[in-house]
Amino acid sequence: MNWCDPSRRGSRRRRSDRRTRRIGPPADDLLAETFLIAFRKRASYQPRHLDVRPWLFGIATNVLHRHLRQEERRYRALARAATHDAQAHPLADEAADRVDAQAARSGLAAALARLKPGDRDALLLLAWAELSYAEIAATLDIPLGTVRSRINRARRLTREVLAK
Repeated sequence: MNWCDPSRRGSRRRRSDRRTRRIGPPADDLLAETFLIAFRKRASYQPRHLDVRPWLFGIATNVLHRHLRQEERRYRALARAATHDAQAHPLADEAADRVDAQAARSGLAAALARLKPGDRDALLLLAWAELSYAEIAATLDIPLGTVRSRINRARRLTREVLAK
């Protein structure tokens, strides 16, 4: 059966939708980047197989890993910048809640950078998107028990980092 067969489109679309929900908003950009790289490297493609998908999945995996590394670097940079900003702008008339938030931002960014991507995603969906556990499970396409364990682990590790 050909992978382009219209009878298989429904299952491919469902798998694609799950991947998009798991990766989030940058999924379309990552997919576009994957095909751009594939187009640029098309001359180096060795048709060892009749199917080009393994080659494309390899490119997509590298693109996704690069994206995750950049995300972790951004969290670490945010942690450093928060420390620097707090030292660079010591204005006495700033509100107390802004100072507290600034102090917590560095530790929180450092804690987020240390979390596994799945744990971080679950925690951020709970804290920032204010989703319920069931909604997080549906968004990430994982069982409810996995959501509970990821959030528990993320909270525990975040508390440990913030306590230091």
